[in-house]
Amino acid sequence: MRIALDAMGGDQAPGEIILGAILASRSFENIEILLVGDQQKLNTEIKKAEFELQGSKLKVWHASEVINMEEHPAVAVKKKKDSSLVVANRLVKEGKADVVISAGNTGAAMTASLLTLGRVKGINRPAIASLMPNLKGVGVLLDAGANADCDPENLVKFGIMGSIYAEQVLEITNPRVGLLSIGEESTKGNKLVIAAHELLAKTDLNFIGNIEGRDINKGVCDVIVCDGFVGNVVLKMAEGLSSALFTQIKEAINTSLKSKMGGYLLRDSFKILKASLDHTEYGGAPLLGLNGLSMICHGSSNAKAIKNAIKAAIKAINQEVTGKIMKYVAEV
Repeated sequence: MRIALDAMGGDQAPGEIILGAILASRSFENIEILLVGDQQKLNTEIKKAEFELQGSKLKVWHASEVINMEEHPAVAVKKKKDSSLVVANRLVKEGKADVVISAGNTGAAMTASLLTLGRVKGINRPAIASLMPNLKGVGVLLDAGANADCDPENLVKFGIMGSIYAEQVLEITNPRVGLLSIGEESTKGNKLVIAAHELLAKTDLNFIGNIEGRDINKGVCDVIVCDGFVGNVVLKMAEGLSSALFTQIKEAINTSLKSKMGGYLLRDSFKILKASLDHTEYGGAPLLGLNGLSMICHGSSNAKAIKNAIKAAIKAINQEVTGKIMKYVAEV
């Protein structure tokens, strides 16, 4: 199994990206990681990590250009043909890698994968599938930001792809699919949601109807379907709330000696809770609906996040998620 890793993408690239690749190489068997980027810079970072390339699972694949975070996605992808991101996608297209992973410019990552790998026949809009922790474990939300404007059929396809991913990767039997709205009744929501509800109800998905925002964290369903505008707001809101919550807990614990002692006694519980809400635990989000596998990571991804993104990618490849999406959509 070969993994094309954009080693130049991300706020902490290439150092943390390479460290994540090293961690993955020591943790997972039968993989080869292609570190795509400036050869000289990558070799320097590898040497800093005191890692020996020869005989390892890591190989350096030279790419002379880098797409920065502030660049316009479409313009950068078309202009910088030898960027680490474009080259990594090309490796998947040419069959030299099984997945591309990047923590770089999200818009550019989506654009490069879409233009290079192409869409699955029958899928007009690929979607970002982000994991959302809840009281019962974890669910998958899509779209998390790839498509700000959608039609009802797009949302149906999101439900299909999310259901396959939840079943094959998250190992959830007969995943429950919910449509995010402002009320549980089928008549609640805007025109898009009402029309999508009608279509989803006619599929053979385990569609449970509309859910509200508060239901996401309760674990009412396993797949949360919405357009990319709403999904991205939900995702960023959840990240911000988690960060604010732990800041407030920390401040409350430090208010007195008594509370500090209580905090000390609960420290292990807090660690478990923090880990369940930490995006680095989940790694990357797949861009589903492409003729190939593309994983998009948080821009601030550290070594741990990259390692876990590789872990998620390995599972998706082993379960043939892309092929199963193709098969299901063709049958529908």
